[in-house]
Amino acid sequence: MNPSKEQIARARVLVVGDVMLDRYWYGAVDRISPEAPVPVVRVTREEERGGGAANVAYNVVSLGAQASLLTVVGDDEASHKLETLLGGTGIQTHFGRDAALKTTVKLRVIGRQQQLLRMDFENTPKTEVLASQTAAFARLLPDHDAVLFSDYGKGGLAHVGDMIASARAAGKVVLVDPKGSDYSRYQRASIITPNRAELQQVVGHWQDETDLRTRAHNLRTQLGLDAVLLTRSEEGMTLFDDGGQLHVNAHAREVFDVTGAGDTVIATMAALVAAGLSFREALPWANRAGGVVVGKFGTATVSYEELMA
Repeated sequence: MNPSKEQIARARVLVVGDVMLDRYWYGAVDRISPEAPVPVVRVTREEERGGGAANVAYNVVSLGAQASLLTVVGDDEASHKLETLLGGTGIQTHFGRDAALKTTVKLRVIGRQQQLLRMDFENTPKTEVLASQTAAFARLLPDHDAVLFSDYGKGGLAHVGDMIASARAAGKVVLVDPKGSDYSRYQRASIITPNRAELQQVVGHWQDETDLRTRAHNLRTQLGLDAVLLTRSEEGMTLFDDGGQLHVNAHAREVFDVTGAGDTVIATMAALVAAGLSFREALPWANRAGGVVVGKFGTATVSYEELMA
């Protein structure tokens, strides 16, 4: 089923999760430092993008759907920069501010077309700000068709279990991009989208496809999920649901950068499911979107036209 542009334009996705500011410093590397055996990067260009849940929401609007973004940030330069960056995208932002919180910043130094260094700046939000986020969630929920939780393990989804329960009670489709080894917090979500490493952390290493199928379905049953979507890089994606499993092969293309590909996949799934498609109908399109985005450098997005090309 080919989703129409009009269908997607009516779809409303509420993205909840950890946002970050992705900073890129590009430069020339001409020499090694006399102080230590490290390259000296002469920075010639700087770039900033929304990362984490902000990139997920940006992927939703890039496809042509509507996105609201609910998150907790600091009251610092990085959070205001994020708000400015997202201001022109059409994303409806709902920022809970915690003055004691340092907004997550990932600074990547790029020289000779490769990442030389990454520095992370972060800490964990306070419980009272997270409690106010739950109240904002309840207020925003009725106006959306699907809810997408983007968990980057930064502490912004401490109350995710309560939010999933209220979203399901309201009849909403709930998608989760999970983190960590305890998936019990995602109980009763509609679908979770781990990659290979993330799923292995939870169910252990599988011997073959039969063993994987058993482990994936056991996890689905334990957590009361409708589906598990395993993203497998060059091996494509496999959806495990009530109907068994559905596999799609990766789109063969040159891979420049897998950064943010998982964001694109779950954002595409959310936008299409919010537009009325089933998980099985949305899967090939999400797979195609992931294939497009790995051909771009850094966190990137896919337009409706690129998806349908």
